[in-house]
Amino acid sequence: MDPITAAALAALAGAVGSEAGRQTWQGLAALVRRPFRRLASQDAEQDGPSGISSGEAEVAALEDDPADAASAQALATALGVRAALDGEFRTLLEEWWQHARTYSGGSVHNEISGGTFNAPVLQGRDFSGPVFNMAPPASTAGGE
Repeated sequence: MDPITAAALAALAGAVGSEAGRQTWQGLAALVRRPFRRLASQDAEQDGPSGISSGEAEVAALEDDPADAASAQALATALGVRAALDGEFRTLLEEWWQHARTYSGGSVHNEISGGTFNAPVLQGRDFSGPVFNMAPPASTAGGE
């Protein structure tokens, strides 16, 4: 599983103003509310190991203050620990993350400077398979 970074979680928490961001964040909140299940090799009698966060408190803290880097890091850590201990949670978290990554990029800043460009310049985010059909540039060498 790709690690879920604190920066990505903060960006998602900050995007709850959009419908897609809100739904994505609600998906994570619902996921961490699921009962904690230990690995089969551990004592199946207990719901979750003591001292290990489900992630609920961290989700709430980051939702309250999306700019708080410490809250974002705490949530990233809680998710990683829980995924390592709970196989079902890990699978569901991977599915959620695959969906959420499309919303976690935050804003885009593009800048072009320092020269002349003789080809298309594509600015933005999340491009998939752009195709440019262009004729080669005319030769600027003298002699013809």
